[in-house]
Amino acid sequence: MLKHFCNVVAAITLPVMAIASTTRIQSPDGSIEMSVNLNDSISYSVAKDGKIIIERINIALSPEGAHTIGVNPRLKKVNRKSVNETVTPAIPLKHSSISNTYNSATMQFADGYAVEFRVFDNGVAHRFVTSGKGDANIINESYNVTLAGPAIAHIQQPWGFKTAYEEAYTHIPLAEWKYTDRMATLPALMENEDGTLMLFSESDLSDYPCMFLKGAPGNSFSATFPRVPTAFGDDGDRSVKILQEAPYIASTKANRTYPWRFVAIGSPTDIMEQTLVCQLSAPSEIDDTSWIHPGTASWEWWNGATPYGEDIDFESGFNMDTYKYFIDFASKNDIPYIIMDEGWAMSTRDPYTPNPDVNVHEIVRYGKEKGIGVFLWLTWLTVENNFDLFKTFSDWGVKGLKIDFMDRSDQWMVNFYERVCREAAKNHLLIDFHGAFKPSGLEHRYPNLLSYEGVLGMEQMGGCTPDNSVYYPLIRNAVGPMDYTPGAMISMQPECFRSERPNSAAIGTRAYQMALFVLFESGIQMLADNPTLYYKNPDCTEFITSVPVTWDETRALQAKTGEYALVSKRKGDKWYIGGITNGKEKHRTFSIPLDFLSPGMSYDMTSFEDGANAHRQAMDYRRKNRSVDSQGTLDVKLARNGGFAAVLTPSAR
Repeated sequence: MLKHFCNVVAAITLPVMAIASTTRIQSPDGSIEMSVNLNDSISYSVAKDGKIIIERINIALSPEGAHTIGVNPRLKKVNRKSVNETVTPAIPLKHSSISNTYNSATMQFADGYAVEFRVFDNGVAHRFVTSGKGDANIINESYNVTLAGPAIAHIQQPWGFKTAYEEAYTHIPLAEWKYTDRMATLPALMENEDGTLMLFSESDLSDYPCMFLKGAPGNSFSATFPRVPTAFGDDGDRSVKILQEAPYIASTKANRTYPWRFVAIGSPTDIMEQTLVCQLSAPSEIDDTSWIHPGTASWEWWNGATPYGEDIDFESGFNMDTYKYFIDFASKNDIPYIIMDEGWAMSTRDPYTPNPDVNVHEIVRYGKEKGIGVFLWLTWLTVENNFDLFKTFSDWGVKGLKIDFMDRSDQWMVNFYERVCREAAKNHLLIDFHGAFKPSGLEHRYPNLLSYEGVLGMEQMGGCTPDNSVYYPLIRNAVGPMDYTPGAMISMQPECFRSERPNSAAIGTRAYQMALFVLFESGIQMLADNPTLYYKNPDCTEFITSVPVTWDETRALQAKTGEYALVSKRKGDKWYIGGITNGKEKHRTFSIPLDFLSPGMSYDMTSFEDGANAHRQAMDYRRKNRSVDSQGTLDVKLARNGGFAAVLTPSAR
């Protein structure tokens, strides 16, 4: 579970006789300072290394029929606290042990509310805390941000609140982002003129809608939220139409804490290493997590379920023989799960009647015999209409559910995610959300939630390019697990790209695909391609099936926003390296100091590198073996849309 071990906590209560104009809070290392200003409203500015980078963030909360929280604030007291604790996440995607060190100030106001501010060495956060009895309707929450100077906004812009968070990023000067333009999802990345990054997102989201952003005059933007839906109409087997909305964004308890709004601040490598969503999330609600096993999965949908070759004497497709073949492949390669996507049931609306061509009960039995767990795909609407299915599937022996097509972020849908995770946990079922919004802390409260899609991933074929995906370590994957579904064995450069199932392909080199398994984070990491192609590429298969999905330590090595990202990760005494680049240059070269390795030890390194012609023929790669140690430097050359992947194992003595 997510545990907090507190080493040092110092609390100071400072009574305030009158409204203080400014309260300053510094990060533990002194590099970041937040100045909270009280006058006719509550706002704060943020400085890094003595330079203002966020000129102002105005905040307020508007309950129906009550005084707007944050307007004409009357400060009663300030409680200051310094915390230095260790957090151990149940699913450690970056670190098995996280240092959670910050200084905070909780400001209590006369109208019965408080605002808590936290300042970390790599970011800032705030949240509202309200008291009262019964329920409250929240008309709006204000979060109006003005940066201290020009910036580039790296944002995902849907056409409305109905979105699966799968749009490609746009990159526009912040001052040119107009209120009438398309809104943006969180997380949103702002890059100022000196390259400092500010990643805006939220954590501890519960019983409340997701935040979106709208452009504003100047170097500014503001929050906007979907309203509470109150009436629905039919819209097919995997969605509903919203026919009516309430005039408020949430109907919730009057006595509660609200979601954290945070900004991670620093260089590209700082953003890649930060873990603020985890640090700001509520603790796990699952006491015994011993049944939760992250891992890889073989998935049939992307490749069309069409294994072929000399060892295939049956007609492949969505049938019993094919699924058993996938299970055999998983068993031979230590892949703990298979995913059964759409088609395993007779109807997408009926989760209890299996398609006789794929007899789920026999597949689950066969998987258990081979040590392989089975995930079943479902639409969210079918889950909602059959909420007792969790116990039924657990009784069947199913290990997890892939739930799809939510495509909404309003309070009702946020609560649906939570209800699913809670009920699944009661029945020891794992969850993978597709058609989903971004991670916002629920995965730490319920670590049986292994991953979310909410990304323009490889299932979009030619729409998924390295030029877009290279931003993920700094934006989408920087806030939590991401089901990108990597693993293509047919690699192409974009100018010659062709892909159609069953001959599915991906843009980027073979080494690029290998690197994604190290670089991208997910509690359930797919092997999206055909078992036949994995058998034909045993060296690649051996590598990607050996890459862990949880880690003891992560170190970002080198990164440049939108151009390249390289990382090293440790599991036990083994280190892995993964790096990718965009299509801007024919080749890029990097020199990587290996000082993260244990001193005095020699390591055997097996690497997968772009071949001499990978910039044209993306299938060209080289597998190399060499000995390295902490005193050495690794020279790496990446082709355009290329990558590098390696495993470093202590040499036998």
